[in-house]
Amino acid sequence: MVISIVLVVLVVGSVLFHFLSPWRLTPLASNWQQMDDTLAITFVITGVFFIAINFFLVYMLLRFRHREGSRAAYAPDNKKLERWLIGGTTLAIMALLAPGLFVYAAYIKPPPDALHLEVLGQQWQWRFRFPDQNGKLGLSDARLVSAANPFGLDPKDPNGQNNILINSNEVHLPLNKPVKMLLRSQDVLHDFYVPQFRARMNMVPGMVTSFWFTPTKAGRYEILCAQLCGVGHYTMRGVVVVEDEAAFQKWLQGQPTFAMTMAAPAVVAGAHDQSAPDAKLETGKQLAQSKGCVACHSLDGSSGVGPSWKNLFGHTTSLSDGSSVLVDEAYLKKSIIDPQAQVVKGFAPIMPKLEMSDAELAALIVYIESLGAAGKSAPPKIEKNSSQGAQQSSQYTRQQ
Repeated sequence: MVISIVLVVLVVGSVLFHFLSPWRLTPLASNWQQMDDTLAITFVITGVFFIAINFFLVYMLLRFRHREGSRAAYAPDNKKLERWLIGGTTLAIMALLAPGLFVYAAYIKPPPDALHLEVLGQQWQWRFRFPDQNGKLGLSDARLVSAANPFGLDPKDPNGQNNILINSNEVHLPLNKPVKMLLRSQDVLHDFYVPQFRARMNMVPGMVTSFWFTPTKAGRYEILCAQLCGVGHYTMRGVVVVEDEAAFQKWLQGQPTFAMTMAAPAVVAGAHDQSAPDAKLETGKQLAQSKGCVACHSLDGSSGVGPSWKNLFGHTTSLSDGSSVLVDEAYLKKSIIDPQAQVVKGFAPIMPKLEMSDAELAALIVYIESLGAAGKSAPPKIEKNSSQGAQQSSQYTRQQ
């Protein structure tokens, strides 16, 4: 009797929780109402079976409970019951799978006029690439990835020269226009997911996966990684800004092309010696992005997977072995080359070893120092110059 009561309470409580729960799907902001419909079908079918099976157990416990003088009848099989169970289970599984198969077939078949957007995932950041005006994306190769070329584009491929690169976690999309997403991963398994779009897809190293959607509501939407891609997984977030076509085109025109990014150091340094401090600072900033450093080390003092770089230089920090060390050029260089040698107290020894030349090391350290030394703040003056230089380069290139 007790078990029967527990089962009834379990079923009633589960159904009430489903209808009264404060947790609901995020408001739909794309064309994929079918995703919600498929999920609703799944809930209905599994819910019906959940209720039926548990109430059947309650009935059996009450109907065939032990009674004095009664004796159980041995029935090794029941052909009629077996046929009903096989038929009912088959129909239920078909009802569960069939809608999903049709929806998925449409999910990976974009309209011919869809805008292409490549997403590049790397622990723990996002990058994006748009095709040129002809709608073509240039060839890429993992062997070509470098600090100056984090997308690994082939400089010899003319189709890639005017590809528009978004080397940040924020991307813009036009309202009510279908978008085909092309997904690549540089390291481990990731998953591009925007809850409001009901759209997600695994990003598998060594292959390109795809899906499509149409944004239907303007706004800012958070990008999540829906695969456990490492200890910094929770920091792998970005933003999709959905706006009208005019605003999108204005934003897109302000983004650099591949050709511009390859020429950026010369623009920033005014075509002078690349050993100049400003050139090193810009190179260090690019390295921090391309190597994924900023995914673990914040620039504003906020906590993260690794120590923040704000006001780090010149600061004495405690290590996990109980000792302390001055954060200077020598310490930073050693920590980058051999991250496990002197781990900061309170942080896990998870930083991978990075292959960097002496010039790259020097540039990255200059950038870290520019973020402020202990007791003072020294924001990098290259920010303004860099943006002005990139803007001038953008205007010049587009005029050409």
